[in-house]
Amino acid sequence: MYIESLKYRDETWDLQNADTKAYTHCFHTYPAMMIPQIARKLLKEYGIKDGWLLDPYCGTGTSLVEASLFGMHSVGCDINPLVRLIATAKSTPICLSTLDKTVSKLNEHLFQIEFRDSKIPDAPIPNILNLEYWFSEESIKYLAYLRDWINKVEDETVRNFMWVAFSETVREVSYTRNGEFKLYRMPAEKLGSFKPDVFGIFSKKLSRNRNGLATFLEKQKNVEVSVSDANTVQGELPLPRPLGGYDIVITSPPYGDSHTTVAYGQYSRLAAEWIGLPNARKIDKLAMGGQHSKEILRDSPISPAIDKIRFVDEKRAREVSAFYIDLGRSINSIAQVLSPRATVCYVVGNRRVKEVMLPTDEFVVDAFHQYGFTHKATIVRNIPNKRMPKKNSPSNIAGETATTMHEENIVICQRPTHTWQ
Repeated sequence: MYIESLKYRDETWDLQNADTKAYTHCFHTYPAMMIPQIARKLLKEYGIKDGWLLDPYCGTGTSLVEASLFGMHSVGCDINPLVRLIATAKSTPICLSTLDKTVSKLNEHLFQIEFRDSKIPDAPIPNILNLEYWFSEESIKYLAYLRDWINKVEDETVRNFMWVAFSETVREVSYTRNGEFKLYRMPAEKLGSFKPDVFGIFSKKLSRNRNGLATFLEKQKNVEVSVSDANTVQGELPLPRPLGGYDIVITSPPYGDSHTTVAYGQYSRLAAEWIGLPNARKIDKLAMGGQHSKEILRDSPISPAIDKIRFVDEKRAREVSAFYIDLGRSINSIAQVLSPRATVCYVVGNRRVKEVMLPTDEFVVDAFHQYGFTHKATIVRNIPNKRMPKKNSPSNIAGETATTMHEENIVICQRPTHTWQ
């Protein structure tokens, strides 16, 4: 049951001047990332040393990294293979001497190409639809060489580390517009002057990430970390499953369906295709609310808002309903693997659709209440440094925009032992 008096604003959670890129958190940009300080504060309050953390929508692995620093084992799930790769690289110990030898060898090759041979060796170019639309001929050759080189790295942990730097490089040297999550090409007048230093960008990413990794390895505890492709919406349960269940969930689910909020799949598509990851063009359809449904959510805290949207736009109401139906199914799966004294922490945004506010925080509380959880608190925080679209279209009419959410809610629920057998 949602108790309004348990919802309050706490400015100490705004974390305006926080360094969000320490440790391996520096590895890769990604839309709407939960900042590490939130997971850190929640672990300090509710974490259990040597216990188990679950993040069912782990993205690039913020919670997993923080669990490793705190001293909890962790499992993260995500349907996007690119972010699973990033989360794995961020949370996996690597032998620094092996990494340094491999990077040094690569840098020697790059130096030879740039300053002596002056000709890029031929390398296989992946079969990517409209590749020349998104990349210059020179960038394609340089990326193909890096891709071929990384593919030959024998050590899997080192190879994954290098793929992460490569992925971010792909995004930066492409013709995509800066600051956009969806795939939009930069204006034609800018294409001629856009000549990115592919090798230089890649080398800087490697160096930055290596420094972050070194600090992570110094502070990381001896714990297990696993990244899973389990889709909890479909009833798939994450593995490994600890005896007695997971002790805490720290997660930030999507704010809504990818089509109308953050297009995670579009953001990661080009890099995923270059690396050769599966389903690169299907992520947004596979995400929560990605499939059209005729079902309408009933008897939920979100239902009155959906009814208001339906009065204006029936199609949008069904899209919104589909997202929350999927979120509810996911929570049903998650509740099955939690310990009798588990704490659930969901960082959610109450977005607006057709100028109607959707109380996602109340939906999460109600969904977990059905499995014996009680509402402990909802902390409202401003989001000064979260990478989000600045504006969206409330009406889908060209030129009409509205600002996106500027705050989010940290929903905390707990389940007393006697309510769950």
